[in-house]
Amino acid sequence: MSDPELVIFDCDGVLVDSEVISNEVLARALTAEGLPTTLTQARREYQGMLLSEVVQRAQQSLGRKLADDWVERFERDRAEAFHRDLEPVSGAASAVQRVKDAGIPVCVASQGSLEKTRMTLGLTALRSLFPAGALFSGQLVPRGKPYPDLFLHAATTMGAKPSRCTVVEDTVSGVTAAVAAGMRAFGYAADSDETALRSAGAEILHDLIVLPDLLAI
Repeated sequence: MSDPELVIFDCDGVLVDSEVISNEVLARALTAEGLPTTLTQARREYQGMLLSEVVQRAQQSLGRKLADDWVERFERDRAEAFHRDLEPVSGAASAVQRVKDAGIPVCVASQGSLEKTRMTLGLTALRSLFPAGALFSGQLVPRGKPYPDLFLHAATTMGAKPSRCTVVEDTVSGVTAAVAAGMRAFGYAADSDETALRSAGAEILHDLIVLPDLLAI
């Protein structure tokens, strides 16, 4: 494959080390609501989903609606945990900068809201690596991951052909979306299921620092 026209990074678990933090808060919030949930269960059942999908699945398991202010309380508690504990993924800043130095545009495409992405990138000193207009949310398209809508929207907005885009993801739903969009997919497996990512169609990497070398740039 020739040099990509665009490299699309997922945010949570790829750029910022947020998955354990988010899912610990989620497990506590669901348990307090009457749905006992461990960190392992939260990651297995909800990781990579839109928050609206998390709510829907939790309500199905509970057999009733969550409290009216549940989402508000969860987002508040998660933000507090991010401000206290969030760190960038090792090698993320260097990998993004090397891609940019090679003249290849970069962007972020996350299931999370733009507000959350801006916050987490800001807390980890990664926000300045991405130009204005290069952040995309699953909330902006009809269907989030595992559908291709988000990645296709990002490619169109950034002026890149889908077949010339590379995606870096850490979830099966994200890899599935990238493959469905006709894009090359890398599965960052430092804290994810390598076998599942590979089965979904990803090329595997365990350290982001090697990404530019895998792209031959």
